[in-house]
Amino acid sequence: MVTEVDGAAFRRTLGHFCTGVAVVTAECDGEPVGFACQSFSALSLDPPLVLFCPGRTSRTWPLIERAGHFCVNVLAAGQREVSAVFGRRGEDKFAGLDWTPAPSGAPVLDGALTWLDCAVESVLDGGDHHIVVGRVRTLGEATGEDPLLFYKGAYTGITRPTTPAQYWPEDFLTGTPDDWL
Repeated sequence: MVTEVDGAAFRRTLGHFCTGVAVVTAECDGEPVGFACQSFSALSLDPPLVLFCPGRTSRTWPLIERAGHFCVNVLAAGQREVSAVFGRRGEDKFAGLDWTPAPSGAPVLDGALTWLDCAVESVLDGGDHHIVVGRVRTLGEATGEDPLLFYKGAYTGITRPTTPAQYWPEDFLTGTPDDWL
C-alpha cells in the first residue's frame, strides 16, 4: 500500500482506467482551435451537462474560454493520428483535416464517432487543471463505428462481445438507475 502519492505513480495508477479519446474544438476569432482530451465526462442529464479538464498550461484552453463555446468530438477507432496531431503543440492541427461547423461554429471533425456542441457554463479550480462545465446545445448522430480508447499509455479498442445487459439491474436500460448517468 502506498501512503504518499507520487505524481508518476498516480499517473500509472490512473492509466488502469480506460477512457475514450475526444478532441475539444472551438472557433475563436475566425480560426479553428482544438486539443486532444481524455479527461471528458458526462455530468448531468437534466440539464444536459458535460465536463472536461484542460491543463492550466494549455495554450488552447484560453482561446476556447474566450469563444464561450466548444464542440467535443468523440474519436472513432480509426482516428489515432487525429488524436496524436491534436495532442502535439506548435503545429496547424487542422491542416489536411476536413471539418464542418457545428451550430456554434466550433469544428466537427469528419470521421468523429459523434459530437456534442456546448456553451461554457462554468469553470472551476481543479489543482493543476481547470474543470470546465459545458451545457450541451446540440448532439451529433453516432456513426456506429467503435470508439478510440486509451489504456495504460497506449491506444486500444474494444473486444466484442460486450457484457450482456442481463447483468445490469433491470432499470439500467429501461428506467432511471440511481447512480449511473
